[in-house]
Amino acid sequence: MQSIRNIAIIAHVDHGKTTLVDKIIHYSKLFRENQEFNDLILDNNDLERERGITILSKNVSVRYKDVKINIIDTPGHADFGGEVERVLKMADGVCLLVDAFEGPHAPDAFRTFQGDLAGSESNRGCKQS
Repeated sequence: MQSIRNIAIIAHVDHGKTTLVDKIIHYSKLFRENQEFNDLILDNNDLERERGITILSKNVSVRYKDVKINIIDTPGHADFGGEVERVLKMADGVCLLVDAFEGPHAPDAFRTFQGDLAGSESNRGCKQS
């Protein structure tokens, strides 16, 4: 039986969610070594690239030992809170990114609380400083 974990990455806008996912993809070697790819791999929508923000949640799967981890990149902008809320209902846990310079924002705490309500194990999330 395969062990699967669904982890949502949540943070305020421009705190590095998509950049973190890009780095995870890079270090997981999901692409061939000779294959070139740009930043913002998951932000493939023209509007997302133009504005530099994530509008629709997207996921990527990586393996760690015997566990398949589905990482869900969520929007950070408050206008897309419904999208984040929908994803949190599917996630087993959350990874809360906090900008070391700006510190936590009120929406960060609110999203974490939403994850608790949705059943996510946000208390096991990771923190970036």
